[in-house]
Amino acid sequence: MTELGERAETLLKALIELYIIEGQPVGSRTLARHADLNLSPATVRNVMSDLEELGLIQAPHTSAGRIPTQLGYRFFVDSLLTIKPLNVEAVESIQSRLSTESDPKMILAGASEMLSKVTHFAGLILIPGQENARFRQIEFLSLSDVRVLTILITDDGRVQNRVIPTDREYSEAELTQAANYFNEVYNGSSLAQVRRALLGEMKTDSDKMHNIMKTAVTMAGKFFDEEEREKDDVVLSGEENLLNIPDLCQIDTLQKLFDAFKTKQDLLDLLDRSMRVNGISIFIGEESGYRALDDVSVVAAPYETDGSVVGTVGVIGPTRMDYEEVIPVVDVTARLLSGALSGRELSDGSRKPR
Repeated sequence: MTELGERAETLLKALIELYIIEGQPVGSRTLARHADLNLSPATVRNVMSDLEELGLIQAPHTSAGRIPTQLGYRFFVDSLLTIKPLNVEAVESIQSRLSTESDPKMILAGASEMLSKVTHFAGLILIPGQENARFRQIEFLSLSDVRVLTILITDDGRVQNRVIPTDREYSEAELTQAANYFNEVYNGSSLAQVRRALLGEMKTDSDKMHNIMKTAVTMAGKFFDEEEREKDDVVLSGEENLLNIPDLCQIDTLQKLFDAFKTKQDLLDLLDRSMRVNGISIFIGEESGYRALDDVSVVAAPYETDGSVVGTVGVIGPTRMDYEEVIPVVDVTARLLSGALSGRELSDGSRKPR
């Protein structure tokens, strides 16, 4: 690929752009006109033959023109694509949708819907499980002699409450002191860390524990014992858009794809891998490693809460997607989502300097 000349690169770029727009194999005469290189069709055919030998383009059948291969798309995305800033109207539309909600779950769902709406493909978002959230505050309120309402608040704004049965009556002062102790010790820790710490505290000799500490550990321990562990989940929007794409209209292709949507495990793994990348991840066809996604591309980017990566947003569409348009949409959505979850607005979609 490093020896691919400028003329060959120009023709490959023109061929892929034509195929993305029209969805039809591109012949040498059409390519010669579109590339604007003042080359004869015979010369273009020779270059196309070289590109085919390199595995960048292929003929779908003997007498047809040429279409890009997955390797061709990869070279195009990595080396030939020029990403333009998203237009102001699109940025404002996405930001408006995200700013209308205060509930983090609704903000995340809105991001998935906007990705689908703007790209006309399927939007998806990896929502972090409760274990990844950080502890902010806990409150204990007495409901009766043997029941205490426990309210847990995480740093991303989620609130959980649970009624805990107790083996004795606790005074209001005891519960307040226990909550204050717990909030001071565990503020900023992940829920997974809090859970592990509680397990360790419960094994400590209770006679050596201070009464306030003992009450806090008892109350919070019961809360976590009854709390079902939330797993990471994927929210999908606009899957029906894929039914209208000719490239994906084969029954077996759609069946595999929608089975993957149903189980979500492949998508979870793919988005989890994207979380570890600083920037945009693009999986083209078989690059995902999952047969169900062989005929699609996934463009994804991580989003943050207060500087920590907590999830991923992305788009699923055909390999013949307009990468030049989709990539900035995903990038800007991830950045605006980070701003919305962290309580700040980025009107131009750019990151705040750190």
